[in-house]
Amino acid sequence: MLTNDQLDKWDRDHFFHPSTHLGQHARGEAPGRIIQSAEGCHITDRDGNRLLDAFAGLFCVNIGYGRQEVAEAIAAQARELAYYHSYVGHGTEASVTLAKMVADRAPEGFNRVYFGQGGSDANETNIKLIWYYNNILGRPEKKKIISRWRGYHGSGLMSGSLTGLSLFHRKFDLPFDMVRHTTAPYYFQRADQSQDEAAFVAQCVADLEALIAQEGADTIAAFVAEPVMGTGGIVPPPEGYWPAIQAVLKRHDILLVVDEVITGFGRLGSMFGSPVYGIEPDFITIAKGLTSAYAPLSGSIVHDRVWEVLARGTDENGPMGHGWTYSAHPIGAAAGVANLKLLDALDLVRNAGEVGPYLTQAMGEAMADHPHLGDVRGAGMLTAVELVKTPGTREGFDPGDKIVPQIVAAMGRRGVIARAMPQADILGFSPPLCLSRAEADTVVSATRASVDEILGR
Repeated sequence: MLTNDQLDKWDRDHFFHPSTHLGQHARGEAPGRIIQSAEGCHITDRDGNRLLDAFAGLFCVNIGYGRQEVAEAIAAQARELAYYHSYVGHGTEASVTLAKMVADRAPEGFNRVYFGQGGSDANETNIKLIWYYNNILGRPEKKKIISRWRGYHGSGLMSGSLTGLSLFHRKFDLPFDMVRHTTAPYYFQRADQSQDEAAFVAQCVADLEALIAQEGADTIAAFVAEPVMGTGGIVPPPEGYWPAIQAVLKRHDILLVVDEVITGFGRLGSMFGSPVYGIEPDFITIAKGLTSAYAPLSGSIVHDRVWEVLARGTDENGPMGHGWTYSAHPIGAAAGVANLKLLDALDLVRNAGEVGPYLTQAMGEAMADHPHLGDVRGAGMLTAVELVKTPGTREGFDPGDKIVPQIVAAMGRRGVIARAMPQADILGFSPPLCLSRAEADTVVSATRASVDEILGR
């Protein structure tokens, strides 16, 4: 990669990047990339490198890059009304319209949307609302939250605590004591390799039951989980997992927050992921695909049964003291309206449901005979390739060898962007929902060639 003149120096001298090795980047020891333009499934950097983005940014550019309809909606909104707040009953045409559009697409019973800026603050909002809810019901002791190891729910204080990856806890004094973690439904890496899926699901349920018994059901407010684990490894749940888990939660009167930041708005070939697995949430977290990342916006969708308690709370106690300056920002809302219209007009949910499984199948066929292949899995437009150090085992590589980052770099040299998933030997793929079969073939070809380059045949 060429040096991006003065801009590259400014980047290393002044730009504090998230999720980055700060010292290496500042010293120029780690590669950086300054993106200049993008269209469809491709991005182009300032050095003229054009790459197929097989991760859609960060699971988020669902409609693809360069959609002028969204850009025009943002510009029109900025010219007419760039900002007004949503406190004390204020709204804009865009925010009110988007709330209705989200409710129309959400599972039955979800009619109220609280808008924020990103998935992290949406999950912070969910937890505050859950605590408020239980206080209104006279259950002040029912406040602990159960999440899952390897789950990802953000990187704030509470949302970072919900996240079950040590990378997001280390040296940050997280997780908070109010959060407990239970077993991830990660069948490939199950502790007891003799278990079939049914036995493993039973183990997950038993582990959850034991945690609830240990803590006391009267102290546990909610269970937070993704329909398909995303950042934790792109891990679809084993058969029967969600019905069994929900039975436990209902028996103990524990609310269910389903984090659909990744799965919402088409990624699983369905508008939302919850119906795919028969999940019946009390809260749904949305972000990413809500605007396809053309502008920052998130949401907490609350079920009618929760809304009724929250509304009663304000009747009893006055206005709820929770809000963000940029809640329901009109530019973000305008982007959301245009994005959801395009999602429908371009039939992208159907395309995700067809091309996504094709990508996973083709990847499995291309990688099947590689000695270091552990697993190929996927759901909708999500695919993962898990590699192992020793053939026929689940043994991982030494993290210091950075095997998967090396493969990702090799893929970049072949014009394809994949993601090295954290705390694992996993290549992650989450392309824009407009991915074609030909582009999927390009991703598969670059993957196999890059794995061969780094690990041999």
